[in-house]
Amino acid sequence: MGNYWKSTVVPKFKKFFEKNNTKKIAAAEACKSFDDAKEEYTKEFEEKKTELQPKVTEIYEASATEIKAIVKEPKAASLKKNSAVVTSFLEELSKIEFPGSKPAHEACSKFGPTLVSGPIFFVFEKVSTFIVVEEKETTSNKEKEVVVEEEEKKEEAAADTVTAAEPPKTVAEEVVEAPAEPPKTS
Repeated sequence: MGNYWKSTVVPKFKKFFEKNNTKKIAAAEACKSFDDAKEEYTKEFEEKKTELQPKVTEIYEASATEIKAIVKEPKAASLKKNSAVVTSFLEELSKIEFPGSKPAHEACSKFGPTLVSGPIFFVFEKVSTFIVVEEKETTSNKEKEVVVEEEEKKEEAAADTVTAAEPPKTVAEEVVEAPAEPPKTS
């Protein structure tokens, strides 16, 4: 039994762990090379910001709700759970040449999103700058509409109270309008 263990089982374990280790090492190297280029991606992003915004917004709006949640609140667990959606989103971003998206997409496709979360979160952080601005504008527009509507309602209510207000009744009018009580019979 000892011979079988050494000759058959141990080599399989070694092969399995070496394979996993090799993948992790390659993913770490991809992350490092991405980190070295972050400054370049940031500079390119700043230069193309106005050109990219409508394209990114369109891609984001057409994306699954899972992506929207991950972009707003990036978490490693979300990447693993939604790896296909993340990969697809990165692919769409690389089609419009979003800075850093192509190497992030390639690394994500090769190693899976959890092993290259750094590059993915970097790209998502840049995407979120467009989304946060878009949502703030929408929110402020809605707030302005609500304030205007409330002011209009107050004006209408004030106008209604002025036209609907009746002059106070005199004592004589109240007596006339009061129903007569039937006489008591004893």
